[in-house]
Amino acid sequence: MTAWCLTTSPDNLERTAEHGWTVQGIKSRRRKTAELIARGDKVVYYVTKHVAFAAVVEVTSEYFEDHDPLWTSKPGEDYPWRFEIRPEVVREDPDEWIPAESLYEDLQFPKKWPRENWKLAFQGNIREWPESDYEVVRDALSGGS
Repeated sequence: MTAWCLTTSPDNLERTAEHGWTVQGIKSRRRKTAELIARGDKVVYYVTKHVAFAAVVEVTSEYFEDHDPLWTSKPGEDYPWRFEIRPEVVREDPDEWIPAESLYEDLQFPKKWPRENWKLAFQGNIREWPESDYEVVRDALSGGS
Protein backbone atom coordinates (compact mmCIF):
# COMPACT_ATOMS: atom_id res chain seq x y z
CA MET A 1 0.00 0.00 0.00
CA THR A 2 1.22 3.45 -0.91
CA ALA A 3 -0.24 6.62 0.57
CA TRP A 4 -0.81 9.71 -1.58
CA CYS A 5 -1.81 13.27 -0.79
CA LEU A 6 -4.03 14.91 -3.41
CA THR A 7 -4.25 18.70 -3.35
CA THR A 8 -7.61 19.80 -4.69
CA SER A 9 -9.81 22.86 -4.81
CA PRO A 10 -13.14 22.99 -2.97
CA ASP A 11 -14.92 22.88 -6.37
CA ASN A 12 -13.04 19.79 -7.51
CA LEU A 13 -13.64 18.06 -4.19
CA GLU A 14 -17.34 18.76 -4.68
CA ARG A 15 -17.19 17.21 -8.14
CA THR A 16 -15.65 14.05 -6.70
CA ALA A 17 -18.44 13.98 -4.10
CA GLU A 18 -21.07 14.51 -6.82
CA HIS A 19 -19.75 11.34 -8.48
CA GLY A 20 -20.35 9.42 -5.27
CA TRP A 21 -16.69 9.16 -4.29
CA THR A 22 -16.27 6.53 -7.02
CA VAL A 23 -13.65 8.10 -9.30
CA GLN A 24 -10.73 10.51 -9.05
CA GLY A 25 -8.64 12.10 -11.79
CA ILE A 26 -5.22 13.67 -11.76
CA LYS A 27 -3.70 16.23 -14.08
CA SER A 28 -2.43 15.36 -17.55
CA ARG A 29 1.21 16.04 -16.68
CA ARG A 30 1.02 13.41 -13.89
CA ARG A 31 0.91 10.27 -16.05
CA LYS A 32 4.07 8.82 -14.49
CA THR A 33 2.49 9.25 -11.06
CA ALA A 34 -0.76 7.68 -12.29
CA GLU A 35 1.24 4.63 -13.40
CA LEU A 36 2.43 4.18 -9.80
CA ILE A 37 -1.01 4.40 -8.18
CA ALA A 38 -2.37 0.93 -7.54
CA ARG A 39 -5.41 -0.86 -6.18
CA GLY A 40 -5.28 -0.74 -2.36
CA ASP A 41 -3.41 2.58 -2.19
CA LYS A 42 -4.81 5.34 0.02
CA VAL A 43 -5.44 8.96 -0.98
CA VAL A 44 -5.70 11.84 1.50
CA TYR A 45 -7.56 14.94 0.24
CA TYR A 46 -6.01 18.31 1.12
CA VAL A 47 -8.33 21.20 0.20
CA THR A 48 -6.83 24.48 -0.94
CA LYS A 49 -8.28 27.77 0.35
CA HIS A 50 -9.40 25.90 3.47
CA VAL A 51 -5.90 24.52 4.20
CA ALA A 52 -7.62 21.44 5.57
CA PHE A 53 -8.10 17.71 5.14
CA ALA A 54 -11.54 16.55 4.04
CA ALA A 55 -11.37 12.87 3.15
CA VAL A 56 -9.44 9.64 2.78
CA VAL A 57 -10.26 7.09 0.09
CA GLU A 58 -8.96 3.74 -1.09
CA VAL A 59 -8.00 3.17 -4.72
CA THR A 60 -10.01 0.26 -6.15
CA SER A 61 -8.71 0.05 -9.73
CA GLU A 62 -5.66 0.53 -11.89
CA TYR A 63 -5.46 3.90 -13.62
CA PHE A 64 -7.23 4.52 -16.90
CA GLU A 65 -7.55 7.40 -19.35
CA ASP A 66 -10.76 9.40 -19.71
CA HIS A 67 -11.08 12.97 -20.99
CA ASP A 68 -14.68 13.60 -19.89
CA PRO A 69 -14.35 17.02 -18.17
CA LEU A 70 -15.18 16.30 -14.52
CA TRP A 71 -12.59 18.47 -12.74
CA THR A 72 -11.29 21.92 -13.65
CA SER A 73 -8.49 24.28 -12.81
CA LYS A 74 -6.81 26.68 -15.18
CA PRO A 75 -8.21 26.87 -18.72
CA GLY A 76 -7.15 23.94 -20.83
CA GLU A 77 -6.15 21.78 -17.84
CA ASP A 78 -7.22 18.17 -18.12
CA TYR A 79 -7.52 15.40 -15.51
CA PRO A 80 -7.37 12.34 -17.78
CA TRP A 81 -5.53 9.86 -15.53
CA ARG A 82 -8.23 8.34 -13.39
CA PHE A 83 -8.76 5.56 -10.94
CA GLU A 84 -11.80 4.21 -9.17
CA ILE A 85 -12.05 4.91 -5.45
CA ARG A 86 -14.01 3.90 -2.36
CA PRO A 87 -14.50 6.37 0.50
CA GLU A 88 -12.84 5.48 3.78
CA VAL A 89 -13.61 8.63 5.78
CA VAL A 90 -15.34 11.65 4.23
CA ARG A 91 -16.40 14.87 5.90
CA GLU A 92 -18.75 16.64 3.52
CA ASP A 93 -19.20 19.77 5.68
CA PRO A 94 -16.25 22.18 5.36
CA ASP A 95 -16.82 23.21 8.98
CA GLU A 96 -15.84 19.66 9.95
CA TRP A 97 -12.66 19.46 7.90
CA ILE A 98 -9.43 19.09 9.85
CA PRO A 99 -7.13 22.13 9.64
CA ALA A 100 -3.80 20.91 8.30
CA GLU A 101 -1.83 23.08 10.70
CA SER A 102 -3.49 21.33 13.66
CA LEU A 103 -1.79 18.09 12.57
CA TYR A 104 1.58 19.62 11.69
CA GLU A 105 3.43 18.22 14.71
CA ASP A 106 2.24 14.69 13.92
CA LEU A 107 2.95 14.75 10.17
CA GLN A 108 6.35 13.87 8.69
CA PHE A 109 6.04 15.07 5.09
CA PRO A 110 5.53 18.83 5.75
CA LYS A 111 8.64 18.86 7.93
CA LYS A 112 10.79 18.64 4.77
CA TRP A 113 10.29 22.43 4.67
CA PRO A 114 11.09 25.04 7.32
CA ARG A 115 8.17 25.51 9.76
CA GLU A 116 7.27 28.91 8.31
CA ASN A 117 6.97 27.36 4.83
CA TRP A 118 5.16 24.12 5.70
CA LYS A 119 2.37 24.84 3.19
CA LEU A 120 4.87 24.22 0.37
CA ALA A 121 4.35 20.52 1.15
CA PHE A 122 0.93 20.79 -0.50
CA GLN A 123 1.88 22.45 -3.78
CA GLY A 124 1.26 20.40 -6.88
CA ASN A 125 -1.51 17.96 -7.69
CA ILE A 126 -0.48 14.70 -6.02
CA ARG A 127 2.51 13.35 -4.16
CA GLU A 128 3.53 10.18 -2.38
CA TRP A 129 3.20 10.39 1.39
CA PRO A 130 4.47 8.41 4.36
CA GLU A 131 1.97 5.78 5.48
CA SER A 132 2.13 7.23 8.99
CA ASP A 133 0.90 10.62 7.68
CA TYR A 134 -2.08 8.93 6.02
CA GLU A 135 -2.84 7.24 9.37
CA VAL A 136 -2.65 10.56 11.26
CA VAL A 137 -5.11 12.22 8.87
CA ARG A 138 -7.42 9.19 8.72
CA ASP A 139 -7.56 9.01 12.51
CA ALA A 140 -8.23 12.75 12.82
CA LEU A 141 -11.01 12.61 10.24
CA SER A 142 -12.49 9.58 12.02
CA GLY A 143 -12.67 11.53 15.26
CA GLY A 144 -9.64 9.84 16.81
CA SER A 145 -6.39 11.43 17.96
